[in-house]
Amino acid sequence: MARPSHTSRALSQNFLADRATAEHLARLAVPLPGDRPLVLEVGAGQGALTVALAPRCRSLRAYEIDHRLVPGLRARFRNVPHIDVVSGDFLRARPPQEPFSVAGNVPYSRTADIVAWCLRAPALTDATLLTQLEYARKRTGDYGRWTLLTVRSWPRHEWRLVARVGRTRFRPVPRVDAGVIRIERRRTPLLAPVHHDGWRRLVELGFSGVGGSLHASLRRAHPRHRVDAAFRAAGLDRGVLVGEVPPERWLTLHQVLTA
Repeated sequence: MARPSHTSRALSQNFLADRATAEHLARLAVPLPGDRPLVLEVGAGQGALTVALAPRCRSLRAYEIDHRLVPGLRARFRNVPHIDVVSGDFLRARPPQEPFSVAGNVPYSRTADIVAWCLRAPALTDATLLTQLEYARKRTGDYGRWTLLTVRSWPRHEWRLVARVGRTRFRPVPRVDAGVIRIERRRTPLLAPVHHDGWRRLVELGFSGVGGSLHASLRRAHPRHRVDAAFRAAGLDRGVLVGEVPPERWLTLHQVLTA
């Protein structure tokens, strides 16, 4: 596969250079090609994933921030009418109002911002993102620990690590392996909208670290006997570290503490 004369360190460019990996990522992003969704691709690069996504989409908007790559992309897909190569920063795109998916080989340095964009988009149905493996493992609880972002968004979004990709599948070869993270918006949220603010406050208080433990942090806003009852209901030891509490047990804590 041809590649530009040089890549940009500022843009964290590591191009996907393995066709089988691109095909696998496309299948993860659009498991049921008969649905033919609207897909927004983050960082089309040289078009490796774009080619794999094209037959599975009704419409594909391929965003590329590197202006040097855009002419080649447009020439490559000029005869594919349902592919729109967009020159510019994906993060400045206005989310579609109709249901849509996001897929892409994400620049590692911009992963957090791209994930935040996806979580804010009301019509997003799912996002399938190729990221640093460490990021994917941390966000999906694969280390046996959970992060604030994942727990806070859990009632509306499910996070899963769905694949691992060796670093040799990219050019230039990065220093670390990659992982494919899939974020799916729940068709039915686990909490009613009226409870979302209370959930956010509870989780952020728990992750604040104030008091030295999750139990102590929650006691800042709730009586000790209520916190004790919530921990018993969730099957948690009082000395548990906040990152060790799975999202499902947070739901129990919330149920008891807000009863």
